Amino acid sequence: MAARGSTIDAMSQFELYPVFGHVGTALNFSNSNVFMVLAALLTLVLLWVGMRPRAMVPGRLQSAAEMAYEATMSMCVDTIGPEGRAFFPFVFTLFFFILFGNLFGVFPYDFTFTSHIVVTLALTLVVFILSTAVGLYYHKLHFFSYFVPEGVPGLLLPLLVPIEVLSYLSRIISLSVRLFANMMAGHVMLEVFGAFVVLLAGAGIIFWIPSALSLAVLIALIGFEILVATLQAYVFAILTCIYLHDAVHLH
Repeated sequence: MAARGSTIDAMSQFELYPVFGHVGTALNFSNSNVFMVLAALLTLVLLWVGMRPRAMVPGRLQSAAEMAYEATMSMCVDTIGPEGRAFFPFVFTLFFFILFGNLFGVFPYDFTFTSHIVVTLALTLVVFILSTAVGLYYHKLHFFSYFVPEGVPGLLLPLLVPIEVLSYLSRIISLSVRLFANMMAGHVMLEVFGAFVVLLAGAGIIFWIPSALSLAVLIALIGFEILVATLQAYVFAILTCIYLHDAVHLH
């Protein structure tokens, strides 16, 4: 927790620094990159190590892997349709990569890379480009009929088509900012309350009771932040499935 003297520094947790020192002027392996690699490895471990026993009576890790597999597959098939099976590996990887990235910041000395807009924007651009490419692959030039509302008089099309295009492009902003803003706000709140507890505890015995109450609130906030982290990963994944559904079915 960043409590310096009598002040609370809630933004230092988002600072990037090179892990192996500076390499040139632009190429640096930062703390954010470290936790991205760790999130990717944890996603691989969940399936590869979890499913390795292939036991008839699964252990805890195998059960977790099977539940994660079935839940993500159901989300893809129920939202996209039978075609969703083809997109399952992408959605599964995306969901758990974001989930682990969200959860890292709940633990001390870890780094939440999803609290940086450049990361969430990059993930969103991957989803946006993929869904657009899928629409063009399935429907060729007919894909652009997606921007023409059915049953609209021709005179209104010059007005409505640009609105539909802007609405389609706004997915980039809404998807990336939603994840970034929720993660940043949640971790700032945790940092402020955590540092506040430390400051109260060090202010004297008279402040121990308020400090204990603040600690109880902090514990509740940590549980709430874990819930938010999970929900935000799910929202990102389900919206990805919805965008892929629109690309496959054009509605």
